[in-house]
Amino acid sequence: MDIILLERVENLGTIGDVVTVKNGYARNFLLPNKKALRANEANKKVFEANRQQIEADNEAKRKEAEAASGGIDGKQIVLIRASSASGQLYGSVSVRDIVEALNADGAPVEKSMVILEKPIKTLGVFDVRIRLHPEVNVTIQANVARSDDEADLQKDGIDVIAQMFEEEQAELAAAALSPDSEDDGEEAAEGDTEAAAESEETAEQDDSETKE
Repeated sequence: MDIILLERVENLGTIGDVVTVKNGYARNFLLPNKKALRANEANKKVFEANRQQIEADNEAKRKEAEAASGGIDGKQIVLIRASSASGQLYGSVSVRDIVEALNADGAPVEKSMVILEKPIKTLGVFDVRIRLHPEVNVTIQANVARSDDEADLQKDGIDVIAQMFEEEQAELAAAALSPDSEDDGEEAAEGDTEAAAESEETAEQDDSETKE
């Protein structure tokens, strides 16, 4: 379907461009959201008659978004979630979670503004793009952690998942070198020595009986 863009659409074009898109994309998204018009002769005349006003309205909204971007760009939100020892979340962080966290932090955004290709399912710090206007994009960070203390560590660039793994390995190494482990090893060695002695004694008795 041929359409006339009423605003900039990523990977398609800008205001006034006539482009061809799939019918479903036009009918289900572009047309109902007033991002485009069907490119027939009547609509082309309507667009040209109103082009100046459409461009002026877009410019006003763009400047408004740019003014708001200063308070959002680079912002980091903390999302506390439970996870497994490997850092996998019990659930996930969705667009809705990000919107709610930003709104609670004084950044008024809507779900349609958050560009998240897939839900976040692990601990860590993730860049998330926020589209305040078709021509104004900013980036915020979602700091997903199990506690505020871990969030602070991640904020400072520390890999909490790697740290968890190192601590686990250190605990295993300490357990292997503990006095109890040494005693167990000594007892096992003594047991092996006694078993070997008994086996040797039995063999000697068998040889003696055979000679008789």
